[in-house]
Amino acid sequence: MAKDLHELPKLRDSISHLYIEHKKIEQEGKSIVAVDTDGRMPIPVASLTSLMIGPGCSITHSAIRTMCENGCMAIWCGEGMGRFYASGIGETRSSERLILQAKLWANDNLHMEVIRRMYLRRFDVHISEDMTLQQIRGKEGIRVRESYRKASEETGVEWKGRNYDKGNWNNADPINRALSSANACLYGVCHAAIVSLGYSPGLGFVHSGKQLSLVYDVADLYKADITIPLSFQTVANDPDKLEREIRIACLQAFKEKKLLSRIPIDLSWIFDVNMENIDDNMNNAGMLWDEKNGVVPGGINHGD
Repeated sequence: MAKDLHELPKLRDSISHLYIEHKKIEQEGKSIVAVDTDGRMPIPVASLTSLMIGPGCSITHSAIRTMCENGCMAIWCGEGMGRFYASGIGETRSSERLILQAKLWANDNLHMEVIRRMYLRRFDVHISEDMTLQQIRGKEGIRVRESYRKASEETGVEWKGRNYDKGNWNNADPINRALSSANACLYGVCHAAIVSLGYSPGLGFVHSGKQLSLVYDVADLYKADITIPLSFQTVANDPDKLEREIRIACLQAFKEKKLLSRIPIDLSWIFDVNMENIDDNMNNAGMLWDEKNGVVPGGINHGD
């Protein structure tokens, strides 16, 4: 756990996340503290977006209430943020981002524009407007295949293709097990970021039909840069406990690559969201949908 609260990892300038494991979390005054054998460390819930609660933690009811009152989301996750299990209500009380996401998802032209932006973020090159989605997918397939080939060549780890059986994990070769473990860690971090920013993980654009569709979309932005080379290098080191070493390597790589800082920036650009103004109306009374005016004020009696 970070000892210097000024060095907490930032999600963006005004948002930070803190990961804690093997601590007891309880209320102290109007805030909360993390307690262990080394003492008590205050947690600045008023300035945190998410407190990521890892293995070995317990938290009191009063601490959860204090977090909720301060708009700090509780996220229960696996070791090193490698899994996302559950979350509470966070600071993003406005549904503005979710509404924007739904509008983009529901409109075919806008949906396609988001897909183009997602692929553009992966390629970092211009994608011609006349390229079909099938052509873009083919271009992406070539890019991924090249990423595997390059990592195999650089590490000496043989690559026979992506192949694994969920029902028989040990039948997969080491590199496929490593990739699956690394991607699971990546999904956990992406899921936590998506939820804390106020988007729906189920409304994907490239992927569809799963509760984690947007998680898979976002994770695909970073696999070639992070989890593919990391997995090949870890297998090349031939550790005794492959999955454990992958989780440790992912934790370090996510920190070095500043993944939690990159996700909101990338989503902001992909959805073309102005991050500075998105929460301006967060404290206003809920608006009511209106078929003529779009929305009308809530919190008043319209029968008067």
